[in-house]
Amino acid sequence: MSAAEIYVSTDVETDGPIPGPHSMLSFGSAAYRADKTLIGTFAANLETLPGGAGAPETMAWWQTQPEAWAACRKDPQPPGQAMRRYLDWLKQLPGKPVFVAYPAGFDFLFVYWYLIRFAGESPFSHSALDIKTYAMAMLKCGYRDSTKRNMPRRWFDELPHSHQALDDALEQGALFCNMLAENTAKGSPTKPA
Repeated sequence: MSAAEIYVSTDVETDGPIPGPHSMLSFGSAAYRADKTLIGTFAANLETLPGGAGAPETMAWWQTQPEAWAACRKDPQPPGQAMRRYLDWLKQLPGKPVFVAYPAGFDFLFVYWYLIRFAGESPFSHSALDIKTYAMAMLKCGYRDSTKRNMPRRWFDELPHSHQALDDALEQGALFCNMLAENTAKGSPTKPA
């Protein structure tokens, strides 16, 4: 494991399943060292994309989350401004950023699209570490069985899961670091021949 890796736990809130037709409403990132030292955080609420519209199913879900909806609509910024600030923040981290999410397939899709579209580059390249897949490997179970309810309680810190992007990024970042510590304590990996 490279000491230069910084694990950037990231959560997004959106108004639909894909970027372009739908918008990323807010996102939050928490940058951790492997030892769970929190280096810093970044969060932004974004203006919706011109011509975009909320997906009916997603907007129905938002009706059940009034506090989270109010939080992600407070002081939205133009996406270009927010993503350039985010890129600058990522570049000043003291190591190579590794995107971490639960599920990475969804969160990374939006963050990568927005970074390329509005900032012209992604310091994550096109790679993301999925916590659920990591749990699957550690638990030696099927992917569909590697859910939070099947994970050991010792992996979880007492942190809120509020559907507010930064709260959720902090929670899942601590989860990942706890998993990483347990996995690496089992011994160093075998080097390929």
